[in-house]
Amino acid sequence: MTARLLLFTGKGGVGKTTLAAATAVALAAGGRKTLVVSTDPAHSLGDALGAPLPAHATEVDHGLHAAQVDPRALVDDAWRDLRGHLRTVLAGAGVDELDAEELTVLPGVEELLALSEVRRLARGGTWDVVVVDCGPTAETLRLLALPEAFASYLERLFPAHRRVVRGLLAGVAGSGSVERWDDTADALGRLAEGLEQLRDLLTSPTTGVRLVLTPERVVAAETRRTVTALALQGIRVDGVVANRVVPHPGADTGAAATWLRTRRAEQDAVLDGLADLGEVRTVEHRAVEPVGPDALLDVAEGLYGGRDPLEGGAPDVPLLEVERTGDLEYTLRLALRVGDSDLDLARVGDELAVTVDGRRKLIALPSLLKRCAVTGAELDDTGLAVRFAPDPDLWMR
Repeated sequence: MTARLLLFTGKGGVGKTTLAAATAVALAAGGRKTLVVSTDPAHSLGDALGAPLPAHATEVDHGLHAAQVDPRALVDDAWRDLRGHLRTVLAGAGVDELDAEELTVLPGVEELLALSEVRRLARGGTWDVVVVDCGPTAETLRLLALPEAFASYLERLFPAHRRVVRGLLAGVAGSGSVERWDDTADALGRLAEGLEQLRDLLTSPTTGVRLVLTPERVVAAETRRTVTALALQGIRVDGVVANRVVPHPGADTGAAATWLRTRRAEQDAVLDGLADLGEVRTVEHRAVEPVGPDALLDVAEGLYGGRDPLEGGAPDVPLLEVERTGDLEYTLRLALRVGDSDLDLARVGDELAVTVDGRRKLIALPSLLKRCAVTGAELDDTGLAVRFAPDPDLWMR
């Protein structure tokens, strides 16, 4: 059984670690077997829980376990053998030994293995919920894009893995080396399968990202871009949380109260501008930093108000849908909140290349649209609508 997976991220310094830990504490207090794990190199999760965390799951409170993923150790344990297989393949294909060594030093391997460890924990059957304290937004977006990027790299380097790799290497190796090439092909096949499982996990209805922000215009703008980037990858945003909202000063007319009232009005204006993202939960700024399970449970009470922390997630909206909008016209709808972002569309063979703020996604066109040409596009309340019409030239192919 796969556990429910909640990924917390946000701009650095907004308090995502505290809210991830508070959510985990509340889930455990409600009777769910909960694991909270951090992939953030800052290693702040243990500080929030008030306990040092090892790389393996350890109980920090009744029903609550926690761990700090150690990607360096994962590289040492898991990547060394596979890297050796990749060098074997490249050398067998005629790539210079030094070039083969450099080609197998892939950026993002540590992050990818950390994500693979999260998948292993989520699928282990031990936990009802796995809460992940991710790194800041930019690092998290790169992390969540890695499975697709690595799969593309692997497919380009070794197409149709088992068939082509075995055939290629059997041709360049002596008969005594065939078993070694088979081992290499098996390793590459396992890597491809693991990448596919990672992508399936990230786009599963049981996985959601919770975006944490502070009510500031710069932070809110980044949150909007993050919502669009995640939608582009087919990853569901499960909720948005505004942290450190200043409390209402009441009827006090002193200088401090006037400052609080002005600041709160500005924060409310920022939150009003995020209304189209759905419910934005709020957490008031506290005078004392919450550390330890008891203080975190108090934060969770303010955040969820006694409701189930798993309730209220955004609906599972598919990234794309196709509908017939005329006798000879079809519309491909992409559930993307583009807003003021820079958007570019291009047809690349049987794929539609969608680029938003420099982030590109190749979307395989449904068979119905492969012989159609793009005739227009527009933004509406549901996202991006791309119109297609049959192209006689494409139908003749």
